[in-house]
Amino acid sequence: MLAGISNINEICQWTAKELTNAFAAGELSPVDAVAAVLERAEDVHAALNAFTVIDHDGALAAARASEKRWRTGTALSPIDGVPTTIKDIVQCQGLDVRYGSTTTSDISGQPDAPSVRNLRGAGAVIIGLTITPEFGWKAVTDNRKDGIARNPWDASKTPGGSSGGAAIAAAAGAGVLHLGTDGGGSIRIPASFTGVVGHKPSFGRVPAYPASSFGTVAHIGPMARTVEDAAAMLNAMSGRDLRDWAQPPKAFPDVSLHHVNWSEKRVGYWKTPCVGGVDQSVTEAVDVVLRDLELAGARIAEIRLPEQDALLEIFFRHWYVGAANRLSSINPGDHDMLDPGFVHAARIGQRYTAVERMQAETRRAQFGAQMDALLDQFDYVVSPSVPIPAFDIGYDVPKDSGFESSFEWSSFSFPINLSQQPACSVPCGFTADALPIGLQIIGARGDDEAVLSAALTYQQMYPERFLTPGGKWPAIGRRED
Repeated sequence: MLAGISNINEICQWTAKELTNAFAAGELSPVDAVAAVLERAEDVHAALNAFTVIDHDGALAAARASEKRWRTGTALSPIDGVPTTIKDIVQCQGLDVRYGSTTTSDISGQPDAPSVRNLRGAGAVIIGLTITPEFGWKAVTDNRKDGIARNPWDASKTPGGSSGGAAIAAAAGAGVLHLGTDGGGSIRIPASFTGVVGHKPSFGRVPAYPASSFGTVAHIGPMARTVEDAAAMLNAMSGRDLRDWAQPPKAFPDVSLHHVNWSEKRVGYWKTPCVGGVDQSVTEAVDVVLRDLELAGARIAEIRLPEQDALLEIFFRHWYVGAANRLSSINPGDHDMLDPGFVHAARIGQRYTAVERMQAETRRAQFGAQMDALLDQFDYVVSPSVPIPAFDIGYDVPKDSGFESSFEWSSFSFPINLSQQPACSVPCGFTADALPIGLQIIGARGDDEAVLSAALTYQQMYPERFLTPGGKWPAIGRRED
């Protein structure tokens, strides 16, 4: 049971632009904004278990530095002074990043990952680290070290994962900008389950170092309450870093949002997931959007993805081998301290032969080329972000579903990690039980600007669906158990 907490502090509902406009006008100090968010973060964590670290001293020191820059007209970027969180899976100097595991050691002395360095260079104020399942291996958020994370709309439900803590913090006003990672849907799934915006960028736009154990299916991206904030964060965290050999040799241009005229836009409707069916409430919510797009002049055609029936096995040969790769770095004597599900996944990965893994690479390349061709035929592909709403905590798959892995109940996600297109989850209404539903917008590789501009135009069509001041917000409570 949750006992009520007072209404969300108004400052904690503001967007990045609203905050920085107030900073520039001298109407609000970054110190006051960060102090309010830190207080909110403590309440949210007590209720929902969103954080592994809340860094009061470091955040306030960074806020004071930002305050001086705004006073002297030397702000570093449009997100200078904006409260930001980092997922506990990305190096963040000075904070105890543990990858959600009891088997890892303190790496707080290591330098920032490039994405974190870029955010700091833009003046973002890092308030703490958000919870993840161990090594980000699954699509719900719990681990033996930090416990179970809870959905802000219903604390008996999962927020999804693996960027579940980031999604909770976003939806509950505990920060404005949130760094997540997405290796098979780990940004988009929790964004859908909590009613926020989550963008998986084109692969290589955001630099990654050290390289993920899961290889080139893993992406780093922004989570926020509005599309504008997600785009501003993406611009700040992106860029070329010579330590990331998987990036293209030149940086992607910044995203500049614009209005999308839906007239004559070609939209592919990916209606059927790779595995299982779609909850009726999800289908109905997405159908409303498609009808509105048709009324606006878009040409809608139902599609299936190329090689759709084979994609789960292709992905497993990437993901499970990645889990085996991660397991190989852990002392065998510590394996009994790990999440048994992660160890099981790694053991499956160990059984794949080198030939089977390389065959999966070949089939992935074929699928990726076919997806590039599909996104040349269509301006966008849209789908539900997740086929189902959030389910009970304590389970990796919905109870009595018959599914054996997270990827089966979330199979609108992982194919786009294989093909590396940008994909954005935006709020698409609620179920009858007041649980959020997400809509996924997918575009051509490299064209994050088109995807985020479509997402912004969607936001302008349905502003009431987004977490903005004066809108519908989750009623956060303090956990009594």
